[in-house]
Amino acid sequence: MAAPREPLGAVEAEGSSGRQGNSGVEVVVFSDPATPAPLCPHGPTLLFVKANQGKEETRRFYACSACRDRKDCNFFQWEDEKLSGARLAAREAHNRRYQPPLSRSQCVERYLKFIELPLSQRKFCQRCQQLLLPDDEEKHRKHQIVGDISITQLKRPSQLLYPLENKKTNAQYLFADRSCLFLVDLLSTLGFRRVLCVGTPRYSQFYMEDSFCHYNMFNHHFFDGKAALEVCRTFLQKDEGEGVIMVTDPPFGGLVEPLAVTFKKLIAMWKEGQSQDNSHKELPIFWIFPYFFESRICQFFPSFCMLDYQVDYDNHALYKHGKTGRKQSPVRIFTNIPPNKIILPIEEGYRFCPLCQRYVSLENQHCEHCNSCTSKDGRKWNHCFLCKKCVKPSWIHCNICNHCALPDHSCTGPKDGCFICGELDHKRSTCPNISTSKKVNKAVRKQKQRRSNKMKMETTKGQSMNHTSVTRKKKRRERAHQYLCS
Repeated sequence: MAAPREPLGAVEAEGSSGRQGNSGVEVVVFSDPATPAPLCPHGPTLLFVKANQGKEETRRFYACSACRDRKDCNFFQWEDEKLSGARLAAREAHNRRYQPPLSRSQCVERYLKFIELPLSQRKFCQRCQQLLLPDDEEKHRKHQIVGDISITQLKRPSQLLYPLENKKTNAQYLFADRSCLFLVDLLSTLGFRRVLCVGTPRYSQFYMEDSFCHYNMFNHHFFDGKAALEVCRTFLQKDEGEGVIMVTDPPFGGLVEPLAVTFKKLIAMWKEGQSQDNSHKELPIFWIFPYFFESRICQFFPSFCMLDYQVDYDNHALYKHGKTGRKQSPVRIFTNIPPNKIILPIEEGYRFCPLCQRYVSLENQHCEHCNSCTSKDGRKWNHCFLCKKCVKPSWIHCNICNHCALPDHSCTGPKDGCFICGELDHKRSTCPNISTSKKVNKAVRKQKQRRSNKMKMETTKGQSMNHTSVTRKKKRRERAHQYLCS
């Protein structure tokens, strides 16, 4: 399995506010449904707002849901910006140009022709990452070609495809065999017969139409329209939704909020096929993500718990099994399946805690004060009686901040809480003052616009006066020259 992701270094601070210094960009999850988001090549864009510590929000804007770097997708539009018909037409043409070279139906047609070829004619271009038909060979004759592609290889595309390396958009890290085998065995043990894998880009040429959808997990966008949506719906609702689980390995640099909104839409799609007697059931999910996003994920999915199992990757220098201390992989499995039903491999350093009734890592000791095995990163955590919770072994209690933190932390650094009023019990998006702040901001923006227009008018007037002055001087010089020559 593969997914694009953002690399992460060793992390000491638990949680992620998504802010840099005293400002940050936040996604507006619940925008006005009556105003559809404009489209970029990756589907509907997301609405963002830049928040500043102690200040009101600035203008909201739309940007690409999939790419974090403007070099990969330079879409930008203010929320209140009005576009001309010419610009809209140019944007539509741009979006069409950046679609995949082959449609889903073309991919399926090529795949059917490919598997009918004799083994000696089944070839794969490593440079172009494409299955080749006999008519394609001349175009690729100078490329590195792999021959004799077996059906077994076609069933495991990640062994043919090179992982992409653009860290901000398409960096792909592949599960190590150890993690793959664990997941496959676990899904089989739990009785699942179908798996909805969300986050398997570039697999389009290896699957039939009923087995793959070109999909953006950040905006719930099916690139092939209603037909693809119905394929997904049919898959989820087969056998009244029994025996299916969703497994997702999203980009670690992606925002939790839009991912959660998308996953809830997939859950709702699954629930449509449930009978009233099963309305209390949930779509089983394995969400593979770093442990320090636990609070954010559980905020959207309170029924989720985090397993101690460390997921590792073959082609990542840091996320490796067997390392100790802070060098251990931070990637975990979040799930709504009861943890007492999931057995972690004892031979890999996991044990069963009879008090918690779940498997935990060997160094994750049960705390009698918290009444839980509290470690998140595989190390033994220490209980702080002042904070009334267990903290990382490298943290100490700061009497100034009144909580535990790293010894070299800044006591005057940015605090969590509301950017507008500074209170710690809520975020900017739920601030009671936000409705008034929007009116204030609108008035401020209008005032700035009036000032800007006034400055432009004065500049234009000044330029006109200067031009008149120069013209008069030129005419005086010409008259003087004529007088001297006469």
